Amino acid sequence: MKAILAVDDSRSLRQMVNFSLKSAGYGVTEAADGVEALALANQRQFDLVLTDQNMPNMDGLTLIRQLRQLPGFARTPILMLTTESSDDMKAQGRAAGATGWIVKPFDPERLIAVVKKVIG
Repeated sequence: MKAILAVDDSRSLRQMVNFSLKSAGYGVTEAADGVEALALANQRQFDLVLTDQNMPNMDGLTLIRQLRQLPGFARTPILMLTTESSDDMKAQGRAAGATGWIVKPFDPERLIAVVKKVIG
């Protein structure tokens, strides 16, 4: 089973992502912010990281940059799942190492389709 780390400060959004992805056969671990996500990433490997941008303690771009420093996450797909949709923010995401971008509110079917495309 492919393991996904879902990072968002909104509990309801994490639950929606978790439900959508588990129903498609993925294992999901939740983190409330970048600090918690980084701690989890230091403990185990994930096949994909889905992260919000605007979170307390550590935002999504900082999390991506930190994850890319870890040997096990140099090539791990990281998708931004965020309300941020400006070209400037997307460019910053790419520069930080984001693999892709999904704008909230998201369609669960589209999320699953993107995840399948990225990690199978």
